[in-house]
Amino acid sequence: MLLDGLYEVLEKSQNKVVVKLNNKNHPIFKAHFPTQPILPGFTYFDIASQIFDINITNIKKSKFLKPALPDQILVFERSNNKFKILSNNEQIANFVL
Repeated sequence: MLLDGLYEVLEKSQNKVVVKLNNKNHPIFKAHFPTQPILPGFTYFDIASQIFDINITNIKKSKFLKPALPDQILVFERSNNKFKILSNNEQIANFVL
């Protein structure tokens, strides 16, 4: 329920999903740095779990390079157990299951 209304799927294929984050009024943005809303790191995993319909039980490695902001468009790319999250063709995070 925490992710309800957080994002909208714009495009979807087997290994790539494009989502648009909701605006700063979504509760998830209000809870994490209220004066400077960013997407909390754990939600990257939750979103990937939902959009790729997988159950994430173990994260071997993760790296957060830049914050994701309200209203931002994110591209989730999957190659086996490796995931990249991009925005404006720039990688902002990645993780390995």
